[in-house]
Amino acid sequence: MAKRSYVTYAPDGGVRRLKGEPAAKGCDVVYRLNRIGEELVCPDALSAPNAVRSAGLSAYTSVEARPHSASSVELDGPPVLVMVRGRDAREVISAVASSGMAPFAPFTADHGNQSHLRFAKGTVCIGDRYSSQLFSNAHAVLTAAEACGATAVFLCGEAIALASVDLFLFRAAQRGLKVYAPLDGRHPLLGWTECSTEKTYDQPESWRACPHCGLSFEEVRIASSHYTCPHCGGPMRMTSQQRIDDLLDMGSFEEWFCGVEQTDPLDFPGYRDKLAAQRAKTGLEEAVRCGVGSIAGIRAALAVMDSTFFMGSMGSVVGEKVARTFDRATEEGLPVIVFCASGGARMQEGLVSLMQMAKVSCAVERHSRARLLYISVVTDPTTGGVTASFALQGDIVVAEPRALIGFAGKRVIQDTIRQELPEGFQTAEFALEHGLIDAVVPRERMRSSLAHLLAVHAASCLDASVAPGAVDGSGARCTKAIVSYEGVCQALESGQGTFNYVTYGRIPVVVDAADLTVRSVIGSIAGLVGRGVGAMRFAASPVTAWARARAERERHAPERVALPREKAAAADASAAWESVQLARNVNRPTAMRYIERIFDGFQELHGDRMFGDDGAIVGGVAWLAGCPVTVIAQEKGADVRERVARNFGCPQPEGYRKSLRLMRQAEKFGRPIVCLVDTQGAFCGAEAEMRGQGNAIAENLVAMAGLKVPVVSVLIGEGGSGGALALAVSNRVAMQKHAVYSVLSPEGFASILWKDRTRAPEAAAVMRMSADEVARMGLVERVLSEGEGPAHLDPDRAAAEVRSFLIEQIEELSVLTPDELIEQRHRRFAAF
Repeated sequence: MAKRSYVTYAPDGGVRRLKGEPAAKGCDVVYRLNRIGEELVCPDALSAPNAVRSAGLSAYTSVEARPHSASSVELDGPPVLVMVRGRDAREVISAVASSGMAPFAPFTADHGNQSHLRFAKGTVCIGDRYSSQLFSNAHAVLTAAEACGATAVFLCGEAIALASVDLFLFRAAQRGLKVYAPLDGRHPLLGWTECSTEKTYDQPESWRACPHCGLSFEEVRIASSHYTCPHCGGPMRMTSQQRIDDLLDMGSFEEWFCGVEQTDPLDFPGYRDKLAAQRAKTGLEEAVRCGVGSIAGIRAALAVMDSTFFMGSMGSVVGEKVARTFDRATEEGLPVIVFCASGGARMQEGLVSLMQMAKVSCAVERHSRARLLYISVVTDPTTGGVTASFALQGDIVVAEPRALIGFAGKRVIQDTIRQELPEGFQTAEFALEHGLIDAVVPRERMRSSLAHLLAVHAASCLDASVAPGAVDGSGARCTKAIVSYEGVCQALESGQGTFNYVTYGRIPVVVDAADLTVRSVIGSIAGLVGRGVGAMRFAASPVTAWARARAERERHAPERVALPREKAAAADASAAWESVQLARNVNRPTAMRYIERIFDGFQELHGDRMFGDDGAIVGGVAWLAGCPVTVIAQEKGADVRERVARNFGCPQPEGYRKSLRLMRQAEKFGRPIVCLVDTQGAFCGAEAEMRGQGNAIAENLVAMAGLKVPVVSVLIGEGGSGGALALAVSNRVAMQKHAVYSVLSPEGFASILWKDRTRAPEAAAVMRMSADEVARMGLVERVLSEGEGPAHLDPDRAAAEVRSFLIEQIEELSVLTPDELIEQRHRRFAAF
């Protein structure tokens, strides 16, 4: 850690005291400022110790500053850089000059006429525009000190922050610079501390400028920040080696397909010479590196594109290496992760480059047919033919913040059709808003997010060749081994480090405040490097996992309210309307509150990959009692602002298409599907009709009818019309006690049949939309207790009841074959 020794000064060279303020805690000695100049000139020629024991300084007395004009100050002493500006600048510069030193003052081009600058021996320009970050930037300060030949640096104002930065102090010491900071940052004239550090760095000094804010930082600091700017947070472009070091377990990467023969199909003039120059400059063979490695202990095939080689353009060698990676991963049963960074097709190879889009797409399809996971990570920049092929073909597509993503570049669009483009066009955030990708993942969470996605898919697909519930040769049912969530979390917490972890020290994982629960903590899988997924701790089968969960549930679950259908009385109008009011209560827990309480490690996936991301439907992957599931829910929003953003829980066509995409993904990987229903109905606006609202609901209904995995739905609030049924064509359906289910709203029913919306309470009774009535008609399997009152009074108990039902039903359905699941679902609805 940085350490300080203390200095005070006075015109007579003596030590002054500030009455009433004790000496700084932990200081050993106090120096006199007028001796600093002597020490800088000749440190061995001092006639007296330049220190007084701090134990003798119980307090300091303030010194009245005496400003000097430039002509009255002796400025031929040792040059020093005084990082000061503002109201104290004149006094500090004059005081330093009075002590026998020649002060140099920094400035920026937009503040070059400030009056305090004339009191310095000289000035140093450190930038074009002022910012507090610039004056506290290590590179700016060290560069300014070098420019003026300074032997010491005095830190004031914004620059004081550098007094506790070990890396800055170490680099300053390497350059022979002494560093001083005020004894009291609020009163820079009271005294100074000499700052130093005991920490050392083995890495050579190397600086890199941020393309977003322009500030420069050392490579060691940038690497420890996952190559994001420590000031503005902007991501910097990474080489393939930097990504491998930052992502993979230390020493786990094994490169594939080196030495693929280079082609020049057009005999393009100078192309081979340019390739040779690129290889010499970057040390790379081509614009992609492929191989296998481990992320938190889980083996995966990787293709990492490198924009430093021909801007990552895709030629025949790039296409060949990526296609071979998918094929080898298919042979070995491995998931694939591709980090995309490309300017598109390589123009020098013409049509052959275009064909790589199709070649890789064929390999992706073969890999997908084997029911293996493909995650595409889109980085800056990704454009052209790569965007229009494998970059957006992943089962899961994530992007880094601010990444450029687009087919035709801005310049092409503007030059071709002269169209003005919106703010933030073709960024990762733009793609997320328009439903084209699943998530935007910051770099500090990239490794943990990928580890979680790999783990939950590994649990689903360890034996992808055997269908759930299939019968083996001995007549016994085959079950998939699964990764327990607790085992994954334990391994993630104490996992294998990356190269950057080992080289630069522990890199903290940044977690959003909303995610600060044990269920959202993702780290690294320990002790599994080189041994693959098969080395993890597995439960014996899904059935045993469910059995353990059921035993635990029976000990702690709340008592279920029985509902004898044959003995139940019909609800009267007031009771029916009360159910409607409770289902619509703004304090009632929404789907996200249930997801937080029921599932572990929920990872939300966004977008329909066609038009937009509908906030009224939330979907993703999670763990339920140790087993992976896909969760799809209708979300109304917890407050007014969120309800507006989520359209009050009324889904658009893109919401239903998002849910259909996630259902198809769950079917591919053999995951059960859980649906939480809470909507007054699908959105009925003109724009929804133009985008095919009816088509989207119809596609969901027919797709759900044929899903080959268990599907369980729970109505947790309103279940309005086809908008609710689109998530309820399930093997089992339950309703919470105060949920409602109807062909349309009571107000709409009364308006259509009686032309009188005020008869809505009467309509609620006639429609028999309360949970008890719906159960008596045999349309749902169970009514779930919400506790002694409605769910908003005891959300934990209500969620526990829903969780118990889900575990119980999926346990029972998991032993059925795909054909039996479909047949059971068809019989269920045929009976109505």
